[in-house]
Amino acid sequence: MGIGVGLEPTGLAETTREVELADGPAAREVAGELGRHLAIIGRATGTRVSQRGAIVRLVGEPADVELAERVVLQLYAVAASGSRVVPVDVDQACRLLRAEPEARLLDYQADTVLVGSRKKAIFPRTPTQRRYLRAFAQNDIVFGLGPAGTGKTYLAMAVAVSLLLKEKVRRIVLCRPAVEAGEKLGFLPGDLAEKVNPYLRPLYDALYDMVDEERAARMVERGVIEVAPLAFMRGRTLNDAFIILDEAQNATEEQMKMFLTRLGNESRAAVTGDLTQIDLPRGMRSGLAQAVRLLDGIEGIGMIRFTDVDIVRHPLVGDIVRAYDRDGAARARAERGEGA
Repeated sequence: MGIGVGLEPTGLAETTREVELADGPAAREVAGELGRHLAIIGRATGTRVSQRGAIVRLVGEPADVELAERVVLQLYAVAASGSRVVPVDVDQACRLLRAEPEARLLDYQADTVLVGSRKKAIFPRTPTQRRYLRAFAQNDIVFGLGPAGTGKTYLAMAVAVSLLLKEKVRRIVLCRPAVEAGEKLGFLPGDLAEKVNPYLRPLYDALYDMVDEERAARMVERGVIEVAPLAFMRGRTLNDAFIILDEAQNATEEQMKMFLTRLGNESRAAVTGDLTQIDLPRGMRSGLAQAVRLLDGIEGIGMIRFTDVDIVRHPLVGDIVRAYDRDGAARARAERGEGA
């Protein structure tokens, strides 16, 4: 039985191309369950995609068909190498190959930084992610700036765990500001540690994706991995450590200076945040914004800026971010017009 997915005919000049794949597990991996991956390719490239057996048929405008063909063939090469293909990989492949027609997905996989606890290879999926990972090899402090879902914290965690397992650092310190985003800490039950734990949960989630939960728990017990609120960093000097400050846009200017001066001998740091998502009280300035302004260009400090193109969560996340960005821009224009 064949599978047909994609857009309705446009009435413009169209071309048809058939891509023959060696039938087998790799071809099924490319198609996805019930043709889900082919549907993503059709939607992302603006083509109509159908499959019958080992033949994938692409119909659309010539440039779109060429892009869809590159995506199908490269995903097939990835699947044939033994890697799984999941929907987010398909969406990201379409975006990557549209932006960089000469890119090879297998080259990106070759930059694998770590194989996680679920045997999942962690590697860059966008050019910016690739520059980000390489920045860690060239700098002692790396700033990852941009929207949610771009892998800023996740990839920094992968680098940290990789260096720990290779004994390049002796411990990992993960911290983030305990700043309320609409909720009040005082209304949460428990003591201070229990109140701030929900703010640290995302760091634990990323950690457990890379080190199995039992092993991670032992590392936390021994202090090899420490997860703590930013405020707990005051007065410390951290040697032989990889330190990650997450949600850094919610650090005050004083906290950011305090954090950056904790760096000891043989230590490295990652600072991640999104300057469009500041939750600090009105009148309080973001330490991340100040640090970017003061430190950009200093040797040994890398500044990597992500955009919505780099979002590697569910394909809809990118659409959601862009919709909110458009709304924010429209409101800003309206406000300027009212003030004119």
